[in-house]
Amino acid sequence: MTGLDMSDSAPATALLPELESELYRMISAEVEGLSDEQLDFESDRWEWSKWSIRRNLSHVASGDYRWLLLRWGPQLFPEGLPDIADLDNIMNSPYDRRLDENVYWEVSSILAVLRRGLELCHSVLAGETVGTSRSKELKFDDSGNWAVFAQAHPRGIRWDPDDPSQVYITLEATLRHRIFEHTTHLYNIQRLKRAQGLAPRVE
Repeated sequence: MTGLDMSDSAPATALLPELESELYRMISAEVEGLSDEQLDFESDRWEWSKWSIRRNLSHVASGDYRWLLLRWGPQLFPEGLPDIADLDNIMNSPYDRRLDENVYWEVSSILAVLRRGLELCHSVLAGETVGTSRSKELKFDDSGNWAVFAQAHPRGIRWDPDDPSQVYITLEATLRHRIFEHTTHLYNIQRLKRAQGLAPRVE
C-alpha cells in the first residue's frame, strides 16, 4: 500500500514509519564514539563543512520543536503546549537554528533532545488520520527555498494564489520535510567524517 492508496481514516503513523525509530538509530550510530576534535571539525573548503558534526546534530535536534511547537503549536495544541523537559532552553536558544550550546554541548544531551523531538513527531502523527494530516495546513512566508523543496514532495505544498510570497504546507508534508531534514544532515555528518578520513557507519 502506498500513501496514495491509503484511506483517509487510516492512522497517519503508517505514512511516515521512519519517525518512530529508524532516524534516531541511524543518527546516534553515526556519531557514536567520536572524539571532541572529530565532532568539532569545521572547514571553509566546502559549504557543508562550515557546521561541525556537533552543530549539524544540534540543528536537527532543535528543528522538530521549532516546527511542531513554534509554527504548528497554536493549531496542534490549542489547550497549551505539551509538558516537555527544559522546553524553555530548547525553544529560546541564542544560536540560529541550533540548541543553546551553553546548555546542550555534550553529544549525549543533544541526542536526548533529538530522541524526544522525534518522539514528539511520532506522537503528533499518532493523533491524526491520513485524512486529517493531509487537510491541516500551515501558512507562512516563503523563504524562496520551497519551490525546490516541493519537487521532493508528492503532495502537501501549495502557494497562496493571491500572494505567491505565502506558502501552505500540510501536516503530512511538514513531517515528511522533517525526515528529509534529518536525512540531509545525517549525510552532512557522514561527509564531515569522510573529510577527516573516517568511515561512515550507516547506509
